[in-house]
Amino acid sequence: MAHALDARFVTPQEAMAQIQDGQTLCTVGMTLVSASESNLKALEQRFLETGHPRDLTLVHSCGQSDRQRGIQHLAHEGMVRRIIGAHWGLQPRWMELIANNQVEAYCLPQGQMAQLYRSMACGLPGKMSTVGLGTFVDPRIEGGKMNERTRELEDIIDVMEYGGREYLFYKAIPLDWCLIRGTQADTQGNLTTTDEAMKLEVISAVLATKRWGGKVVAQVREVVETGTLNPKDVVVPGVFIDDVVVCPDPENDHRMTSSFYYDGSFCGKERVPQEAIEPAPMNERKLIARRGVAELYPGCVVNLGTGIPNDMVGRVAAEEGLSDDVMITVESGIYGGVQLGGIDFGIGQNLLAMISHPDQFDYYDGAGVDVTYMGLGELDGEGNVNSTKMGDRCAGAGGFIDITQNAKKVVFLGTFTAKGGRYSFEDGKLAIEQEGAIKKMVNRVGQLSFNGLAARRRGQEVLIVTERAVFRLVPEGVELIEIAPGIDLQTQVLDLMDFTPLVSPQLKEMDSRLFTVQGPAGIQLGPKPTRK
Repeated sequence: MAHALDARFVTPQEAMAQIQDGQTLCTVGMTLVSASESNLKALEQRFLETGHPRDLTLVHSCGQSDRQRGIQHLAHEGMVRRIIGAHWGLQPRWMELIANNQVEAYCLPQGQMAQLYRSMACGLPGKMSTVGLGTFVDPRIEGGKMNERTRELEDIIDVMEYGGREYLFYKAIPLDWCLIRGTQADTQGNLTTTDEAMKLEVISAVLATKRWGGKVVAQVREVVETGTLNPKDVVVPGVFIDDVVVCPDPENDHRMTSSFYYDGSFCGKERVPQEAIEPAPMNERKLIARRGVAELYPGCVVNLGTGIPNDMVGRVAAEEGLSDDVMITVESGIYGGVQLGGIDFGIGQNLLAMISHPDQFDYYDGAGVDVTYMGLGELDGEGNVNSTKMGDRCAGAGGFIDITQNAKKVVFLGTFTAKGGRYSFEDGKLAIEQEGAIKKMVNRVGQLSFNGLAARRRGQEVLIVTERAVFRLVPEGVELIEIAPGIDLQTQVLDLMDFTPLVSPQLKEMDSRLFTVQGPAGIQLGPKPTRK
């Protein structure tokens, strides 16, 4: 017997047939975690067969693809008129559409987007924050507009003043549809995420959509009888879900992450033996991570960004026996354990805690993490860093701006040059066998992801670690403080920089133990800093 509160169960095709031209669609996920793959595929199929829906606005807080799936399905010219997102590094077709001016593209800080849903949900006109001031999302610089097509369009961020202080105001975005995913739904549509590898911002996005009278479609792996779910496990009450789609092909379209259909160690149901985690092989990336790890101190809370930070820092800390004395976090909301990278960024095994995406950024934006490690794209003489747009390649900000702007210490990790560099290590020294073809130390960064002048004014601790040189920000600019043994200062450092750094009178060689090929390097935690 049907009841008034019973959920409406439909096929992916039936659900996606309801979306109309020109509507705004919000999708929730990170990398491929919690992606509504069945629904996204059905929406793409409908467009390819009929040309509709078209001129959509796509809103997403995180990068949501593994280069093939996720919102890559929506990357067709004409299908989406405007995209408002935070990161496209694993979405090559979106980066191509943006670079070729085939879509209007706005990039907002990931944490601000996740929290904007909460502001929208409770009826506010937007969200105010200091995050983004002085960066490319500031409307006085670029306003987050990522191509020429978007340049003359309206600003979706304003500058405002309150209490004598300047803020950015991220405007509310009315939502017509929200696509979410869960593990189980009961017959009333009450949704759990017990086997998902992240908590994300599911309920915030759902309630934001409901605030505008929009509809919510949930993809689930299985259905259970009403009353059998633990109410504490229910993330979204069924009264907020309009349609439920039971995934027809879970092994392909309801994967825990790109690399795994299901592994209980990523959702806290199992643990893997710690000794099963192998040390990373020695290369320039591991060397850079080793020097970065030397900045840790007992009890510090750490954030890892994409690239060398997430791929290497945690593994090096484990190899050096330091993991139990620091707390590593990732922007997805995970604490401790062993972090995965690449197409599986944001998940981890043997976690100690997992909180929601917006809650994680409450910490990053408020108290600020003790030490964050971030990738390095370009550096200029002011200490400005670009890690969001290289030429026409728009990777986007992700959580970079939120985290670096408020961290107590920022450590940028990256090679000194890019594209084609080859390195070897012998007798505690570095040898450059082939120089990279692209300079990273430039006169002016291509996009202002991190404002070095603002960081210097507020006295933020900032280090730039490469395989051959270490720099720090000082009130006067960028100062070279360390050089790798075996490297010539003039020909292999200064001559390859478009700006002239300050050179510390106490310039020293990097610790030769960092270049150890076999086994740990003997890195020790440093003293806890004294901060005002």
